[in-house]
Amino acid sequence: MVRPRPRGQRRNRHQGARSFRDQHPRSGPHLPAEDGLPQVRSRIDALCRHRGIDISALDLHVITAPVLRLDLRSDQERLAEAVERLRPRLLLLDPLVRLHRLDENSAAEISGLLGYIRDLQRRFDAAVVLVHHASKKQRSQPGQALRGSSDLHAIGDCNAYLARHGNHIVLTIEHRAARSPEPLTLDLVADANGNATHLRVRADTAAAPPQTRPLEEQVLALLVAADGPMTRTALRARLGINNQRLGIVLNQLEHTRRVSRTERGWTTHAVS
Repeated sequence: MVRPRPRGQRRNRHQGARSFRDQHPRSGPHLPAEDGLPQVRSRIDALCRHRGIDISALDLHVITAPVLRLDLRSDQERLAEAVERLRPRLLLLDPLVRLHRLDENSAAEISGLLGYIRDLQRRFDAAVVLVHHASKKQRSQPGQALRGSSDLHAIGDCNAYLARHGNHIVLTIEHRAARSPEPLTLDLVADANGNATHLRVRADTAAAPPQTRPLEEQVLALLVAADGPMTRTALRARLGINNQRLGIVLNQLEHTRRVSRTERGWTTHAVS
């Protein structure tokens, strides 16, 4: 942190972590791998002011090490030692892309890193929040828009997605083992002095943009509107989805006799 240390603050010289203590036995380390410490401090200050919380009363640790590579065994051991010592309720890694040099599109490479993170969560009974970026391509489901391997989507027990729609932000939540709530519409607001910046749920949040139509309906709509059969390549280009997922949908539609496969492509009408 960049401000003078309030009473009760301590610094760990080995891990480069600064913390704010309180009566809670478990803390919350935050690894800001993209933003500078002044920006991180300002953001946390704003959240605390909005909630009416004294930041010096938080048991919050910020990892200030200039580089942390979680694809390296030495850095994995350093982080594990810090988590074992602090025993946090929550570990925030933000963003994941700055914490490794792996090919995120390679399931073979990224699975080892995700396995290490899952092991941290289970071994130390701590929640782990991974911040990850989405691609610019539009997808029917938000989890499919995450950059890289599908393992990055699959590892999440709960996934939260923020997407901008016009002047608003829409929060979509997925749960692995529970029904997902309806999307929420949010506004980024601040007080009259421009401080305490935070996200606020809109009163008319029920008016959030509707979910994209099911993929089966999108495929049928394209085929109905087409002048003739459409190839699988053309369907993929129009829908912006991968070949495997399109194949599953086409097989389902063919099985229920809603589409037919011909030599020239796919159509909603059987060709003799």
